[in-house]
Amino acid sequence: MAQEQPFSWLEGRASRIAPRLLGTKLMRGDRVGLIVEVEAYEGQADAASHAFRGPTERSRVMFDRAGLLYVYRSYGVHWCANVVCGSVGQGSALLIRAIEPMPPTEGMWADRPKARAPSDLGSGPGKLCAAMGIDGSHYGLDLLGARSPVRLVAGPEVDPARVVVGPRIGISKATERPWRFAIAGNPHVSRPWPKGPAGQRGPLGK
Repeated sequence: MAQEQPFSWLEGRASRIAPRLLGTKLMRGDRVGLIVEVEAYEGQADAASHAFRGPTERSRVMFDRAGLLYVYRSYGVHWCANVVCGSVGQGSALLIRAIEPMPPTEGMWADRPKARAPSDLGSGPGKLCAAMGIDGSHYGLDLLGARSPVRLVAGPEVDPARVVVGPRIGISKATERPWRFAIAGNPHVSRPWPKGPAGQRGPLGK
């Protein structure tokens, strides 16, 4: 049986593969963040997705191949980083919502002067982009390329029992879909996890 190529699973359905991105390392130069929280966005089938109305100048890379970096400016204030996934033409992506900083972190602290604790360095889409030094100039980069300025590096797969699932946040449409995933109990997540039915253990919401 042929061995699965690294990250070949990114070509799958966003809401199904999102938990697999947890535990992956996001790297830019000597800055490294362990991905601890993500959200899935499923293209034109998802009213909350930037790809919902088809390709635009901003969202065009979402319709390209899996493994590319989609960076956008949120409310004209901060950058957000997404991993393109699914099939070409589908427009799906995984929003990286939070990272756990890994040493050395001096550069992260320099670019996040308002952070007061390690858990505040990358606990949000805008925070992590600032900490990692990711901005619009990185739009469309190949995250799987060995020499890419911004890369994904595989880490140990997170046990599904350690994954919590809940509704996406910071959106106004399709808010009921449980497509937010995080490593249970990790202090670096972007926002405390909801209790009760909205926040359950297991990638399938079990």
